[in-house]
Amino acid sequence: MTTDVWQVAWFTVTVAGVATIVMLPPGIGLAWLFARHRFLGRTALETLVALPLVIPPVATGLILLNLFGRRGSLGRLLAAAGVEVIFTWKAVVLAMAVMGLPLLVRAGRVAFEQVDRRYEQMAATLGAGPLRVFMTVSLPLAGRGLMAGTLLAFSRALGEFGATVMVAGSIPGSTRTIAAGIYSYTEVGNDAAAAGLLLVSICIAFGALWVSNRLAQS
Repeated sequence: MTTDVWQVAWFTVTVAGVATIVMLPPGIGLAWLFARHRFLGRTALETLVALPLVIPPVATGLILLNLFGRRGSLGRLLAAAGVEVIFTWKAVVLAMAVMGLPLLVRAGRVAFEQVDRRYEQMAATLGAGPLRVFMTVSLPLAGRGLMAGTLLAFSRALGEFGATVMVAGSIPGSTRTIAAGIYSYTEVGNDAAAAGLLLVSICIAFGALWVSNRLAQS
């Protein structure tokens, strides 16, 4: 495989890892919220979080483009602060995080629901506050399921294409990911490079999914 193929693969794994780190705090928070609380608008919020799973990825990308573009509400604020998102590596991270978040939340919710609440109540009875109960009881007991969800979200981020192309394009050496690279190389007839990226993608995704399934089954 050529140097370009390895560069694209390394870039994709790196930004997918960053996207996974970015989605962890909101993903775990939302998973715990959905598992432990009933509140007005909960169904609407759950639906909103899960929406990227059911609408076309390019539609999600268009929404992000309208929000973070120079004319978008968030884009104008970021531009005023000197931060450029669209058609940069930051846009790749953003698209990957948005597309992977629903899978993390779904897996995390199931993990928290499986935690016996008696342990949390016992810790609270012994004087632990809500944050301490969460950090020392809920989170560790749900850890295996959360790790499985994290790997699943990472795998989804790794294979993201539609939303990423909309907000970041496929700029060689800047925003080109494995999925965009496979498409671009195939389009110009460079089948060897496309096959190389395909092989790398399958190997990484298979490994992440295998570990995720083992964790979920344990």
